[in-house]
Amino acid sequence: MKDGIGNISKRGGERKLWRSRTRSHVVPDQPPAESECVEQCPWANLPPELLLDIIHRVEESETAWPARAAVVFCAAVCRSWREITKEIVKTPEQCGRLTFPISLKQPGPRESPIQCYIRRDRATSTYLLFYGLVPSEGESDKLLLAARKVRRATCTDFIISLAADDFARASYSYVGKLRSNFLGTKFTVYDSQPPCDSMIPSTTHRRFHSKQVSPRLPACNYSIGTIAYELNVLRTRGPRRMHCILHSIPVSAIQEGGTAPTPLALPQSFDEQLSPLPSSKGKGPLIETGSPSLAVTPLFSLGSGDPLTLKNKAPRWHEQLQCWCLNFRGRVTVASVKNFQLVAAVEPAHNVSPEEQEKVILQFGKIGKDIFTMDYQYPLSAFQAFAICLSSFDTKPACE
Repeated sequence: MKDGIGNISKRGGERKLWRSRTRSHVVPDQPPAESECVEQCPWANLPPELLLDIIHRVEESETAWPARAAVVFCAAVCRSWREITKEIVKTPEQCGRLTFPISLKQPGPRESPIQCYIRRDRATSTYLLFYGLVPSEGESDKLLLAARKVRRATCTDFIISLAADDFARASYSYVGKLRSNFLGTKFTVYDSQPPCDSMIPSTTHRRFHSKQVSPRLPACNYSIGTIAYELNVLRTRGPRRMHCILHSIPVSAIQEGGTAPTPLALPQSFDEQLSPLPSSKGKGPLIETGSPSLAVTPLFSLGSGDPLTLKNKAPRWHEQLQCWCLNFRGRVTVASVKNFQLVAAVEPAHNVSPEEQEKVILQFGKIGKDIFTMDYQYPLSAFQAFAICLSSFDTKPACE
């Protein structure tokens, strides 16, 4: 049985899921009918106890990518395999590993950060987030998220997607965006799904002619946070000063016994075959979707308390090197104004322990030409951390 599963994983990986490095591994949210699975898949009739043991062994043995793709293969076999795999696989906060696309929107581990790196392509204005310490020679690193920079007349947008070749906001790969103001000093993070029930989309609308928009769920944007860089009018020497307000995470998440909002599923159905909606004059289906402007203020429930605020950790001045220095623990090797570490900015009334106040929740820094490291941990998710790091790439002459 173990050899059979291994052979299926290898053949499936070589033939299908690993044929393109530009997409994240996505498990179908709507599997075929159970009767179809029984007819087409001999593995669907395994006893539940045996199936539980098989998937549990695969999950424990394949802890790193690309071998961890075997866990994804198990979830894609049929409905019964998928349900058991979802029960076994824990969230990144619990196990410290990324498995499914929804893991990118769940909080990271509490004890040690998840280490990633970002590769920038200046020619195409794209930014690719990979899972790993540093780029590998075999080009086999796991792609997590991708972003494309789009300059507009009054702002700059970073469209964030699960795929490096699909940045259409009406597609299933779209997960959110980052938008700056005209000066590039304030940014707003938008999520494609509400992180909690208290978040609502804006009331403005745009129209899309697309066959990929699901009629069950409009392509809304939800404002989940803001990033602000302090103006440096006198152009004095020193690092950038930034503040991040995360409206989707309460400050109680970093208190003793606190928890951060954890979504359990993506809103889109990635493999659903959609029939075109009726339209006139032969055009594609016309969908009304919410599109928040930069002025939209997210509504945070009164019972959740204050939102979590992050600030950059103050560096120290190194007399011998004559520069500002931070301890990145070997993860950053090139001095850059873009480098930063974020810690919680709390008040005494929040009752946050000194250890939590000193903990680096997100760090970002340069290690080579167009290569940057990104390490994040609880309560941030990979999507939130990536959006914050993207803000450092935008030109901010008034902040430097």
